[in-house]
Amino acid sequence: MLLATDLDGTFLGGSEAHREELYTLIRSRNDIQLVFVTGRGIRSVLRLLEDETIPKPEYIICDVGATVTHLASLAPVEPVQSGIASLWPGDHVREQLKAVEGLLHQEAHQQYRCSYYYDDATDIEAAREVAASLHCDLLLSAGKYLDILPRGVSKGNTLQQLLGVMALPHQQVLVAGDSMNDYSMFEMGFKGVVVGEAEPELVVRTTGMKNVLQAGHSGAGGILEAMTFFPEFGIYL
Repeated sequence: MLLATDLDGTFLGGSEAHREELYTLIRSRNDIQLVFVTGRGIRSVLRLLEDETIPKPEYIICDVGATVTHLASLAPVEPVQSGIASLWPGDHVREQLKAVEGLLHQEAHQQYRCSYYYDDATDIEAAREVAASLHCDLLLSAGKYLDILPRGVSKGNTLQQLLGVMALPHQQVLVAGDSMNDYSMFEMGFKGVVVGEAEPELVVRTTGMKNVLQAGHSGAGGILEAMTFFPEFGIYL
């Protein structure tokens, strides 16, 4: 199986005991591949991986789907990355969004997305209009994060393209997340888990999806629940 998991609140979340159990399981099984699918940038993920207790993924999808990297080589995954790059309008996205009231730019290295904090005073509709005029999508998550991405780019879409490069069947994938920027992975039809203590809107939007388990445990504990809930993965704890 391939575990494609969000990081904050998901793979890095839950109790210490559940994290240790999940990480030990992944390291001990040659039949479990790991992909991180995160809103973090690659530099942040590489700093995280300096912690040797955290299992190493084969691939890292960063920037809410806008970048995808092979960890061993640190090379972009092609032709997926070139396709994403071709959709990005460039630096003038940030310039045009300066006119939107209430956006606070996140100071992080980003190539093919722009990320902001927002609150109740932010003019979301104005930001949507700017995004649409530039052929981009606007994504809100966790009640405070606003991302502008190339149109059609998302965690789910980039993961699906990566599976094509890996020649891995859709049915062998388990996705895990806790916020609305993970919704596209569930929407793609992958078997998945919304871990406990997830963003309420994600819980509502995935209710009734037959491919999705809404776990009782948070973070790593929810992932462990899902691994045993879906019998086709053959994992028994």
